[in-house]
Amino acid sequence: MIKAQSVHKRFGHIEVLKGISLEVQRGEVVCLLGASGSGKSTFLRCINHLEKIDAGRLWVDGHMVGYKQMGERIHELRDREICARRAEIGMVFQRFNLFGHMTALGNVIEAPIHVRKMSRKQALDSARELLRRVGLAERMHAYPSQLSGGQQQRVAIARALAMQPKLMLFDEPTSALDPELVGEVLEVMKTLAQEGMTMVVVTHEMGFAREAADRVLMMEDGKIIEEGTPEAFFNHPREERTRQFLSKIL
Repeated sequence: MIKAQSVHKRFGHIEVLKGISLEVQRGEVVCLLGASGSGKSTFLRCINHLEKIDAGRLWVDGHMVGYKQMGERIHELRDREICARRAEIGMVFQRFNLFGHMTALGNVIEAPIHVRKMSRKQALDSARELLRRVGLAERMHAYPSQLSGGQQQRVAIARALAMQPKLMLFDEPTSALDPELVGEVLEVMKTLAQEGMTMVVVTHEMGFAREAADRVLMMEDGKIIEEGTPEAFFNHPREERTRQFLSKIL
């Protein structure tokens, strides 16, 4: 589903990604761990072209992200083409980014109607089912200001799923939540993993990474320094930096 080949990204003089190479298979759940500033969120944003890479290649579902190859040359896609590709990738951020003037139901149906050109009835039927799946059937007519942080994040997940994505990206989806609200969001994510959704998750929730991930990766200074199964990663880390990181958060 994802293939990254020596991906580099700079912000001015600062090189944030220093040659990331990675493959994620269909149905695989990959968790990215690492200290703040290691490049995890930047890499996630590059996957759906919210950030343009400066070197390397990146493919999602066989399509080069943001570009197309014509002969020996690479051309950037038009905005419309980029948006069409991005519509197939769901992304959930730290902040919920819900439309405050719309109900939970309104937030979930907006993109399918206007981007996917889905009929209103079809969008409403799908949205009600998605809100039921994330445990919010009785709150679908509530506005974001009437919902807890955990409920708002679950609406954000339902909104991403409403676009019927091939891939879900999560950028520390529980970091802005009060501790007692984290579990309800992680339960929704675990269910998605069990249902076979391809997911890349930037997280500090070690319990989720142990339980739901197929692979866990450690990033440091713009590079992937270690990867393995949860059992190998947490119980037998090879790199000293990984051992230091885990000793501070476990």
